[in-house]
Amino acid sequence: MAFLGKLPADTPREVLIRARDFTNPDHGCEPSARSMTEHLRFGVINLDKPIGPTSHEVVNWVKRLMKVNKAGHGGTLDPRVSGILPVALQEATKLTQTLLPAGKEYINLIHLHRDVPDHKLEQVLAEFEGEIYQRPPVRAAVKRRLRKRKIYYIELLERENRDALLRIGCQAGTYIRKLCHDIGRVLGCGAHMAELRRSRTGPFTEDDTLVNLHDLADAYAFWKEDGLEEPLRDAVQPVEKSVEHLPKIVVRDGAVDALCHGASLAAPGVLSVETGISIGDLVAEMTLKGELIALAKSEMTSRKIQEAEHGIIAKPERVIMNPDTYPRKWK
Repeated sequence: MAFLGKLPADTPREVLIRARDFTNPDHGCEPSARSMTEHLRFGVINLDKPIGPTSHEVVNWVKRLMKVNKAGHGGTLDPRVSGILPVALQEATKLTQTLLPAGKEYINLIHLHRDVPDHKLEQVLAEFEGEIYQRPPVRAAVKRRLRKRKIYYIELLERENRDALLRIGCQAGTYIRKLCHDIGRVLGCGAHMAELRRSRTGPFTEDDTLVNLHDLADAYAFWKEDGLEEPLRDAVQPVEKSVEHLPKIVVRDGAVDALCHGASLAAPGVLSVETGISIGDLVAEMTLKGELIALAKSEMTSRKIQEAEHGIIAKPERVIMNPDTYPRKWK
């Protein structure tokens, strides 16, 4: 079976240049240059959730550990499931909703109830790639109506007797337990989910930024007790990490403060735009220093944004940057 291993957000984007400008070093800063206090105010953790606690319990532990009054997660994991649970701190909690619809990847151990040859298993797995129908299980937190979900890929990693290890890339809201049950029905032997681990949520993967609660506690202690910032900067990512999966529009310094006050983005303020934007898409508005200003809904396609001389490019959804970070240039 061919394995692409790509979610929709992995499609490469080109940058369309509309105009060129410079950024004033006296205002704002690159995300990596923020003070530690600001870094934690606008930080997100690529947390490795253990089996046992609920996602809500893990977030509460992070709040106590980091001594912050506000934190939130980007997609619930069942207590019996481990893996990636993005946890946003303080101001970054405004972005948790953008991670909920992001594509997910799971490593799933499925147990077949009878012996099935490899070629038949791979054939049936291939049939589940693409659009499928699912009805949420009885104990789900949503209404039990039939829904469409997309399976981007299923790869058979290993096989031992009736146990098969799968890598599954899927649309948010896909029930893997139900998927295993349906695979078993099509095979004619029955099957159930034995173990599950989430290996990706949007831009968050199992790379060197993944930390567990013990790593996080140690990193925070090194900073508070010894003044060592590096471990904590490695454990907590800038808020901009949370929008890596979104298309971006870069704006002039002079437009930044207006956007911070909730203004719509007009064509003269745009310097560049990434390809792949359709009308109504959620986009990230960025400074020339790579700072996230706000999330907005696009009013034009990428090409129209590049060509537009006037008009509204995007309307605000959620402002992240504090007003007065850049000087006011509007009336």
